[in-house]
Amino acid sequence: MSGETGVFAVNAPANNGMRNGMMLIASLVVLWQLLYWSVGEFAITSPWATLRFTLELLGRDDFMGHLKETLSAFALAFVISVVLGLAAGFWMGFDHFSGDVLEPLFVNLYAIPKLTLYPILLLVFGLGMSGKVAFGVLHGVIPIILFTVGAVRNTRPILLKTAAVLKLSRSELVRWVLLPAALPEIFTGLRVGFSLTLIGCLLAEMFASQRGLGYLLMTGIGLHNIPQVMAVTLLVVVFASLVSVILLRFDRRLHNRQSR
Repeated sequence: MSGETGVFAVNAPANNGMRNGMMLIASLVVLWQLLYWSVGEFAITSPWATLRFTLELLGRDDFMGHLKETLSAFALAFVISVVLGLAAGFWMGFDHFSGDVLEPLFVNLYAIPKLTLYPILLLVFGLGMSGKVAFGVLHGVIPIILFTVGAVRNTRPILLKTAAVLKLSRSELVRWVLLPAALPEIFTGLRVGFSLTLIGCLLAEMFASQRGLGYLLMTGIGLHNIPQVMAVTLLVVVFASLVSVILLRFDRRLHNRQSR
């Protein structure tokens, strides 16, 4: 009986979470349909019409080219953001002087509207893939840096003293002590960086690009192609939401495991 009770205890939160998620999706679809009935096809399309047009888009070769362009730019930008963010974050966390000097600069840079810097990035990187990747990195790398710095600095002193007693090298300290201890906080930074990198790539495609989902959004708005705008928006929202839910679950597991 105790084993069965344990299984039910573990499965109950997962079932409740799935049930709540389904209720949320159903509520959003109902609100979407009500809004469609209120404003009509001039502003939005119905959920069923949007889903049908989305499936048609996914079957077009030209659309798949735009989708691959966006995913390629986003994937490259996110990888660069993670590598640069972790490297800079650990360095600033180790070197307190560099951290004290650079951290306020990154905080202030993060507060600046990124679109004001986009013309400069266009002059440096051009209108192609490199410009979109650079703008995505600009959005995603700073949160990863700041979260990593905070995670390293908040490592429990007893762990650092133990590493000093064991005479661990810096690489061993990072691998065996800092990374496991700071992983939950670092993963939160990666989760935030993921969303912001995606936003940066889409914005870059919307304002200066001839390929990608962002370009399709702006083209649809300019031509008043409501089905295209709604379908592309649906794809972006579904992709971002699914990945965010998965990352959030891992994030909570890491924090719960650390708190035990």
